[in-house]
Amino acid sequence: MPSHRVAVIAGDGIGPEVVREALKVVAAAGVALDTTEFDLGGERYLRDGEVLSDAVLDQLRSYDAIFLGAVGTPAVPPGVIERGLLLKMRFALDLYINQRPFAGTAPGHDRPHEFVVIRENTEGPYAGEGGQLRRGTPHEIATQGSVNTRHGVERCVRYAFELAASRPRRHLTLVHKTNVLTYSGDLWQRTFEEVGREFPQVGTAYNHVDAACIYFVQDPHRYDVVVTDNLFGDILTDLGGAVSGGIGLASSANLNPARTGPSMFEPVHGSAPDIAGTNRANPVAAILSAALMLDFLGESAAAATVRAACDAAPVGSTTEVGDAIASRVAAARK
Repeated sequence: MPSHRVAVIAGDGIGPEVVREALKVVAAAGVALDTTEFDLGGERYLRDGEVLSDAVLDQLRSYDAIFLGAVGTPAVPPGVIERGLLLKMRFALDLYINQRPFAGTAPGHDRPHEFVVIRENTEGPYAGEGGQLRRGTPHEIATQGSVNTRHGVERCVRYAFELAASRPRRHLTLVHKTNVLTYSGDLWQRTFEEVGREFPQVGTAYNHVDAACIYFVQDPHRYDVVVTDNLFGDILTDLGGAVSGGIGLASSANLNPARTGPSMFEPVHGSAPDIAGTNRANPVAAILSAALMLDFLGESAAAATVRAACDAAPVGSTTEVGDAIASRVAAARK
C-alpha cells in the first residue's frame, strides 16, 4: 500500500499530545503515512524568533497534506503566530475552504443532527486590510477592512453548492448580515443566487448571522450545509462545536480543492496551555480531523471506520481515549 506524505506540526501546549493519539488511530486503521515533523509554533518563536520562513513554506508545499495539533502560547504577543503561521499558510497555500462538520442535538430531538459549515478562509477582515494612525495617543485611529472578491466568494459558494448536491438532504443556507453590511452582503447574496441557478436540485435559504446563532442552539436540524464569510464562519463554528458536545470534539479541514498544494487538517480547540502535560486533553477533535484528512487522501473507508469508532467516545485520559478508539478501529478491520 503506498504511503501518503504528511507534514506534521504538533505545535504547542496539548498539540503534541492529541497529535500522537490521532496518528496512533490512523495507524490502527491500516493507513501508511510517511510523516515529517516540523518544529513550528509559539515555543519555536520564543527560542529563535522563527515563525514560518519562506524556505520552510516551500518545503510544506511538497507534501500531500499537513496535520496540525495546535499552536500558540501566552508568552507570544497576539497576532504573531496567528498571522505569521496559520494565516500565512492559509493564504500562501490557497486554503480557501474551511470545512467543519457538526452533530447538534436540539430540544425535542433524541438523535444528533449532522450538518456542515463551509467558511470562506482567505478573505474578509482576516485579509489584513487596515492600519493605525497616531497609535498610543488620545486621537488614535484604527481601521480594519473586509476584503470580499467575486473570485473568492464565488469559489466558496460553488464548493458549498457542490457539497450540498452530494448529500441526501441537498440544502444550502447562506449566512451573512445583508441588512447592515450592504456592500459585502450584496456581493455574497447575488453570487449565491447566481450560482444557485446552476444547482436546481439544491434547496436554499438565507439567515442573518444573529438569527443563525439562535438556530444553531435551538434548532440545528434546520441546517444541512451552511456557507458564510470568514469572520462569521469563525464565530459560528465555535458555537457549532459548543452545541455538538464541546470544542474538544470539533474537527476542521482547511482545503485547497484545486489541489495545487497540500490541504491542512486541525482540531479547533487551541493549545490549552493550562492543561498541557496533564494527560487530560480530549483527543477526539484531533482524531476526527485525521479522519477528514483520510477522506482527502482517498482513504474514505478508513475515515468512516475512524469516525464510527469515535461515536460515544470513552471517558478517560488523553492516552486512554486514544488507545480505546485505536482498539475499536483495529477490531473493526478484522
